[in-house]
Amino acid sequence: LIRVASPTDRLPSQLAQTELFGKLPPDVIAQIAGRFHSVQFKRGQTIYERGDAGNALYLIASGQIRFSVISPDGRELSVRVAKSGEIIGEIAVLDRQPRTATAVALTGVTAHSLSRTELDRLMLQEPQLARNAIDFLCQRLRDTREQLELIALYSVEIRLARFLLVALKGQTARDGKRIPLELGFSQGELAQLLGAS
Repeated sequence: LIRVASPTDRLPSQLAQTELFGKLPPDVIAQIAGRFHSVQFKRGQTIYERGDAGNALYLIASGQIRFSVISPDGRELSVRVAKSGEIIGEIAVLDRQPRTATAVALTGVTAHSLSRTELDRLMLQEPQLARNAIDFLCQRLRDTREQLELIALYSVEIRLARFLLVALKGQTARDGKRIPLELGFSQGELAQLLGAS
């Protein structure tokens, strides 16, 4: 009998890789993992909309999620794409304000959710988690500033090259071969992310 690991079995190691939970002791991470619930979303399904209450954050186990904002006249701006291993929805959960963007599954998505109530309890029990949250939010702010700077100051060619380099981060070519890159979304969605047409 061969046992195949389920997404929940991998949850503690996935949490350990995140900025929010990674600096906690392994036994604490294992305990926290038990408070998450697995959820699935179909391609094109809205996970939450801008303005919704932030009742839970999510750790993406597999798939990709696009974040966008829509202007009053109906124009849409893609803000970013999140993929496996990333935590999403943390801002509204931490500050108890409405969601800042709409999140839609670009592919089928498996994720793990943690309620705001559970996160509040954990932060009281584990002071390091509050410090991690500050570091995590500061990194989000830096990333957002960098994205705005790219759109405002650089040509579309430079924005595209930078986007592709970030998407390839951590991958290396072997024996002079090309590195495959599966984005999982359309050219139009890529243009929206880059602030291009």
